[in-house]
Amino acid sequence: MTIRIAMWSGPRNISTALMRSWENRPDCSVIDEPFYACYLLETGLQHPCREAILAAQPTERAEVVRRLIQDEPAQDEPATAIVYQKHMTHHIPRGADLGWCADLRHAFLIRQPAEVIASYLGKMPEATEEGIGIVRQREIYEEIAALTGNPPAVIDSGDVLQDPAGILRQLCERLEVPFTEAMLRWPPGPRPSDGVWAPHWYGAVEKSTGFGPPRKAKADLAPAHRQLAEAMGEHYEALAGQRLRPVV
Repeated sequence: MTIRIAMWSGPRNISTALMRSWENRPDCSVIDEPFYACYLLETGLQHPCREAILAAQPTERAEVVRRLIQDEPAQDEPATAIVYQKHMTHHIPRGADLGWCADLRHAFLIRQPAEVIASYLGKMPEATEEGIGIVRQREIYEEIAALTGNPPAVIDSGDVLQDPAGILRQLCERLEVPFTEAMLRWPPGPRPSDGVWAPHWYGAVEKSTGFGPPRKAKADLAPAHRQLAEAMGEHYEALAGQRLRPVV
């Protein structure tokens, strides 16, 4: 039976590097932000690559869900023992039925709010509570915990960069899959599995060959963005208290 892993993140959380890590496993294929087109159609937001995204993905949530849980891969997808789904929490609206998640294995990737906002503003003209997905991430964590009866694993981007092997070993243990050293290094360049939005967002990760040293985005934020970071603090801390800890 296929093992399906859902990783729930907000933007600018090293989520694409983590996707690279999982895709470099010989037993794993990945799905990149499958609800992005649904989100853009429903909100009307003008994101970079909007028209290309709407053309590339299903815009009906039921169709996306069907593809995420189907037993047989699509014709253009490899058959692997593990399928890793990279999800953005802000792509899932409040009130959406998450019943399809019941049989998946879940984990949450978090990052300090000020760092998220500073990095996000390097790619987008404005950062909002909805757009950075931190509140929604906490809500989905609580929904998934209630649905599955099992609090999902939580990892922090900074901890992954500090101790990739230690955090990934613990994460694999929680997800009940074997850890492999292949998760620590990968070839540079784009991937066919990357979303069509990659030219705008994935420049740095396309140059990477592994997890880089810990770094902080410049957090010299304007007052309104500092207030947003402070408001997000309680939601980040609620998940950070549950996170897997570095062992080095």
